[in-house]
Amino acid sequence: MRSMNGRLTALSILLGALLGPQRSAAAAGPVVVVVDQDDDDADGVPDGAQARVPPSPELLALRAPRGASQAPAAIPAGLRLLVDGSPVEPGGAIPASARRVEIQAVRAGRSEVALFGTTRTISAFEVRAIDGAGRRIDMARSHASLQRTPPDRLGDDPLGNLDDPDAIRLLVIGAPDDLPLTLDVHSAAPSGTAIDRLSSVPLGHVPCPPDVAPGLVCGSTRPLRAVADDIDRNHPMVAERSVKGEVGGALVVAVPGGPKLQMIRIAGPRASPLGPLGRTRARLRILMVRPRAGGPPPMGGDDAGAVAIARAEVERANALWGACGVSFGPLEELDITFVDPPRPHLLAIGCDHGLPASGGAIRVRVDGHEVTAAIRPRMRPGAAARAVAAAIGAAGFSVRLSDNPVIGAGAYGTTDVLVRRPGGALATIEPPASGALSTDATLTACIGAVELEDGLQHFTDTDAIAGTVEERALIKAFDDGDPATVDVVMVPSFAGGGRIGESFIFADGGAIRNTIIEDRAGLRADRASFALSHELGHVLLDEPGHPDDFGIDTPTRLMDADAANASAYGPRRLTVDECARAIRQSGAADPRLGPQSGAPPAPRPGGPAPRSAEAARSGAAAVSPPGAPGFRPSGPVPLLAPWPLAPLGRER
Repeated sequence: MRSMNGRLTALSILLGALLGPQRSAAAAGPVVVVVDQDDDDADGVPDGAQARVPPSPELLALRAPRGASQAPAAIPAGLRLLVDGSPVEPGGAIPASARRVEIQAVRAGRSEVALFGTTRTISAFEVRAIDGAGRRIDMARSHASLQRTPPDRLGDDPLGNLDDPDAIRLLVIGAPDDLPLTLDVHSAAPSGTAIDRLSSVPLGHVPCPPDVAPGLVCGSTRPLRAVADDIDRNHPMVAERSVKGEVGGALVVAVPGGPKLQMIRIAGPRASPLGPLGRTRARLRILMVRPRAGGPPPMGGDDAGAVAIARAEVERANALWGACGVSFGPLEELDITFVDPPRPHLLAIGCDHGLPASGGAIRVRVDGHEVTAAIRPRMRPGAAARAVAAAIGAAGFSVRLSDNPVIGAGAYGTTDVLVRRPGGALATIEPPASGALSTDATLTACIGAVELEDGLQHFTDTDAIAGTVEERALIKAFDDGDPATVDVVMVPSFAGGGRIGESFIFADGGAIRNTIIEDRAGLRADRASFALSHELGHVLLDEPGHPDDFGIDTPTRLMDADAANASAYGPRRLTVDECARAIRQSGAADPRLGPQSGAPPAPRPGGPAPRSAEAARSGAAAVSPPGAPGFRPSGPVPLLAPWPLAPLGRER
């Protein structure tokens, strides 16, 4: 046996797998190699065209005689002679110092090579990836994609074309005696870790494409599906042609029990309104809010259990959003923090409805200090809040203001006064020692108290754009000022039941954006509702509505308003248009992509889209408008950043 770059044994394993034990033992038999057209080092150039080729099992390693430089014979056009990874030019010699001498196939067919006094017959076969329409997929410059359609039966011709944008067939081209009868298809994670394997996939005879040389024959697999999880993987209708995969990883083609032949990486859809979609990454910041100070985590029994649950929820989001080429990063890198409910640090001027002032005063205690602010008649909540902020600031505290948009039943937008001690810790706001918070007959004031033991008070259709006072007090207490992350706030429960998730997005112009709230009921719903994945859809798509709000109810779509189904036909699919919208709305600015995050939302027919208080999930909205003081930066900051594919096992 010869060594293949110190990683895999080549000839005895390869010939034994491809040609059978009798042929592998025969010295006169051809040496079978595979055409090297994939991209092991992820530089976008086929290995067969690179000026320097990394070590790989596709290369046939040779043992050159030691001593002086060796002048090789002419190399046929379908092969390249590599010395230390670089092709030998015609007439060039193999230096005595060469550490690697290899043959690389670049075209299918048989040829003879005379090297080092020996003539060898080399038979090269090619592995191609073919899409549903019969078009060739470049294994180096393109990619496979995760399945975006539910399981379905094949047509009368299982080796023919089909209406599936993601399934691929493997076409094998070579000499009749040298083609394998079956292939193994492995899937690997970006780290190189094995995920799944589809064993002994049979090859059926098919006509060869017009560009194949005469004398060669072709075999094809049935359409293969790279799927997101076990539910899709194990569906009886497609189990024999489905393999679990991961965005950033690869599908690896191998001979049964033998080494790698070729591979194709997995990214987003190959065709979309924006062209091919690669891989992008969004970053999550997960806050686990305890029901009371020093209490247990909101789910999981203990901190370790809560972390495991959060990672499992993000793993599901990675799987589903992988259909768009979107990832939320390795699970071990998740930013997870456990926090107590914040003390009352927020004073909402105008509470919810934002009526103008009639004249009076607002009186509070801040860490025991009595503070009074005079309110003039006809003051709007924003102006009154600035008067209150000035009075609290004069008492030695740090004050920020956060303006909220006008809710459905409001007169004006309210303003939240956020108070901290000079060192940055939250201050405690309490009612005055005697009397009311506001003596104004129309302008109200509310202290934002977070009491999670009776559930978080969630928004309704009326106040969805701003959130409730309790939600604002919770979210704004832990704001990190980074608009490029998605904050996921996990709470024990929502008050009143029926709600398992909410999201606050950019498009509606509120003071909170890119924020999701999920409770343990949402986690228990698991793959019946995919609560986190659905709410991430509202944020990434920058869209408060649902496709069934105005169109046909399609329960298989992830963004469906009310579907709950844990089967392969449940709410788990993203359309290619939704993938493109996520990149447009949340990706880095690109003049070719049209409006980006921060651009005014397109007008909706008939006025603003209604917000349904959905029983299972909710898509709400909010973000600081330009110029709003005191809360997150309001400029358009992308949530999705390009995340290039990397050589397997080298990604970080």
